[in-house]
Amino acid sequence: MEISEDTLPRTENRSVPVGGAGSGISIAPAKRTRHPHLILAICCTSLLIVGMDVTIVNVALPAIQKDFHAHLAGLQWILDAYTLVVASFLMLAGSMSDRFGRRRVFQIGLGVFTLCSLLCSRSGTIEQLIGFRALQGLGASMLNPVALSIIANAFPDPRARARAVGIWGAVAGLSLGIGPLIGGALTETIGWRSIFWINVPIGIIAALLAARFVPESKAARVRAFDPGGQALVLIGLATLTWGVIEGPHAGWGSGLILGLFVTAAAALVTFVLYEPRREHPLLDLRFFHSVPFSSATVLAVSAFSCFAGFLFLNALYLQQVRGYSALHTGLFTLPLAIAMIVCAPWSGRLVGTRDPPCWLPEWDF
Repeated sequence: MEISEDTLPRTENRSVPVGGAGSGISIAPAKRTRHPHLILAICCTSLLIVGMDVTIVNVALPAIQKDFHAHLAGLQWILDAYTLVVASFLMLAGSMSDRFGRRRVFQIGLGVFTLCSLLCSRSGTIEQLIGFRALQGLGASMLNPVALSIIANAFPDPRARARAVGIWGAVAGLSLGIGPLIGGALTETIGWRSIFWINVPIGIIAALLAARFVPESKAARVRAFDPGGQALVLIGLATLTWGVIEGPHAGWGSGLILGLFVTAAAALVTFVLYEPRREHPLLDLRFFHSVPFSSATVLAVSAFSCFAGFLFLNALYLQQVRGYSALHTGLFTLPLAIAMIVCAPWSGRLVGTRDPPCWLPEWDF
């Protein structure tokens, strides 16, 4: 999301949030950064391994299922344990980067993600793999939002920043597209465990380059930690995900599933009532008073939910029903990747050449 400085009240030495309250995606006072394009490349490297890891696992699911004799729910948890942790701790990671330094948190995230990728490849049971995937998600939560904040500081000019975000989007499309292709090739030739090895050298190289070229930065105003809000988010997302995954097996009317959904709803209602009372909330709900912001959020959640569900079912369908190999399954996803690679930079140029809409009211952050 692009926010022009003209849309916000002018104060001295302020940071302008780009990704929402608590996201850590804020723009420091404009100043020139050395090697901005190299910094963009380093940040895109982290996006490459995180995005690729989302889709590279999909084509390996039938092989994992055969190796561990896993049920469908176990395969779902391999993917959802990762995304659940990422979604739960994104805002916390942004707040930590504002307080302790964006480069530091970025490097910690790379270290955790790389180590857990290696541990995933050494899993002996489906439960171990799910656990290591959750820890891998913890590392991933420290990468993309913090990397966007680093990019925003490296490109203080709004037009240049829009083009940089367009390149970022192209890399996202590339990572989602080549993930199944690389995953299929590795699964067929070496085995499913090798899909996690590819993250190790890339993660180490990115961490070393970040230490050398990415300048340290912190927010001018640090937001206080909101443990209550963080707990409610984790409880709500965890119980909702658990209920959706286990519902077909336990029965949608069973006491366990109903209890999980009631707990998720209670956590959401409590979160909505609790956050406005906080001086520094985990998520400033006033953002959703903006119709463009709320609409974009709903569209993004819907699009990525459909996309993730399609990739999961498509990988199983092509291999288990149609009888295609893992490599051919990956090849069938290439049109998606090509469309995203072409359209993402184009959308970035459109944003850079046109005045973006005023997304948020003039609040003092």
